[in-house]
Amino acid sequence: MIHGQVQGVFFRDSLRRLAEQHEVSGWARNTAEGTVEAIFEGEPAAVERLVDFSRSGPADAQVESVEVFEEEPENASGFVVR
Repeated sequence: MIHGQVQGVFFRDSLRRLAEQHEVSGWARNTAEGTVEAIFEGEPAAVERLVDFSRSGPADAQVESVEVFEEEPENASGFVVR
């Protein structure tokens, strides 16, 4: 869960492009609370790259905090912006 000025700044699409580069599956979506929620599945180092990117985001984003939870894999295929 990514908090801050993270909607309307191409955050989800930036995550999608980075996920595709690093062969990470999952999804990202905006929430009604103004956050971006994302699920990443893949090699641990590749997933960590996306988590690290989430801490700063694209140029116009202003990330306040990132909450990271480990969950059971959803066996996603590809990365989808919802």
